[in-house]
Amino acid sequence: MTRPVLPWPHPILRRPAEPVPVVTDEIRVLWNEMIEVMEAMPGVGLAAPQIGVSLALAVVDASEARGQAVRMANPEVLHASVQLRDHEEASPNLPGVSAVVSRPRAVTVRFLNDRGEVEDRDFVGLWATSVQHQIDHLAGRMYFDRLSRVKRDMLIRKARKG
Repeated sequence: MTRPVLPWPHPILRRPAEPVPVVTDEIRVLWNEMIEVMEAMPGVGLAAPQIGVSLALAVVDASEARGQAVRMANPEVLHASVQLRDHEEASPNLPGVSAVVSRPRAVTVRFLNDRGEVEDRDFVGLWATSVQHQIDHLAGRMYFDRLSRVKRDMLIRKARKG
């Protein structure tokens, strides 16, 4: 049984997540639950607030074969490429709609890994897009916040019609 995904516009989705001071066994269990939810969607990433946990935790797996999930606590972008990449993004919190979002093609991210160590890692392509998408969730932002007001309003209206 996986945790349910919160429906938009749940207030947790709009609040910045709390930093994680240390990686514990409880955090590792939560990451595993998040991976189950991500795989069930199926998706390439998930942030803890999406399932009602207001902690700065994310998982990303943009691998072809799957099973390569990166577990991150307190991820932050240290460097982003100037070259952008367009990708159609969506969220299980607002099902049935998607939009093309431009984000840096490559990013360097610092986070606490599953061993509780600070790690800097480079992500490129879909990996980079997904990591940035999750970091937005941890800041209380949704992908459609990156759209123009007109496009964002149209997308939300379409989602509400179902």
